[in-house]
Amino acid sequence: MAKTKKKGKSWYRNLRGKYRMVILNDLTFEERLTFRLTRLNVIISLFGLMVVFTTLTFILIANSGLKQYIPGYPDIDQKKELYRLNLLADSLIYDLELKNKYFEGLKAILNDTVLEEDLESPQQYAKRYDTITNQKSSDDSLLRAEFEAQSLHNLFSNDMEPRFRSGKTSIKSFNFFPPLQGVITSEMQIAERHFGIDIVAAYNEAIKATLEGTVIFAGWTLETGHVIVLQHEQNLLSVYKHNSVLLKGEGDHVMAGEAIAISGESGEFTTGPHLHFELWYNGSPIRPEDYIIFN
Repeated sequence: MAKTKKKGKSWYRNLRGKYRMVILNDLTFEERLTFRLTRLNVIISLFGLMVVFTTLTFILIANSGLKQYIPGYPDIDQKKELYRLNLLADSLIYDLELKNKYFEGLKAILNDTVLEEDLESPQQYAKRYDTITNQKSSDDSLLRAEFEAQSLHNLFSNDMEPRFRSGKTSIKSFNFFPPLQGVITSEMQIAERHFGIDIVAAYNEAIKATLEGTVIFAGWTLETGHVIVLQHEQNLLSVYKHNSVLLKGEGDHVMAGEAIAISGESGEFTTGPHLHFELWYNGSPIRPEDYIIFN
């Protein structure tokens, strides 16, 4: 027991033992500095310096840009930028899908084909009206009567009104300009993949734009020769094929009635000088005779 106490006191005495650190001149051995130290003081001093350096390092990292280099450290700016990039990527993907659908529709027009989604049965879009419980109001009846009174003297014939009232098309207010005055020799027949009409024309007659729009395609195809396609409002396209010369290029803005091509018989599918004219609305072909008087 006495030995144990003696060892404990010896260990504590070693920590409290005093030492002297002397700095001498290497040439004259003259004492320059003298320090009186103990092991306990050295340990406490080193621990204090470690705490000070750790605190300074933490403050420096927390208040500077060095924290971004620490793995796993959350950065609010990086999260905001990542969120912005995700939104941008989603919008680019959506825009790319829309453009792909647009070019597929344009390709189908140039190849005289119909997209599969256009051939689906309209019954899949049928709506149920037997569950509607709304009742018409007197204000609604007055507004309907006023609208019908204003539509009595419109520019369209009565046989076209049921088509417009059914909501099948939204281009009833357009004043179409005939691209060419002549006799229609072949009407639109979707079953035979003939999506437009053929109008007899003499050589070197001007082909005119049926509506104001922008040229989105002007080029040559082996089957239909010189072709020009115009993009109009309300997702409406007009197509002019078998021309001898094109007067407009892609990106040009044209007005209704403005000359865009010269008639001819270019392409393998031609049977003489004529204009093959098509109207496409929302990706589906429509009868040009329903909107335009050609003779």
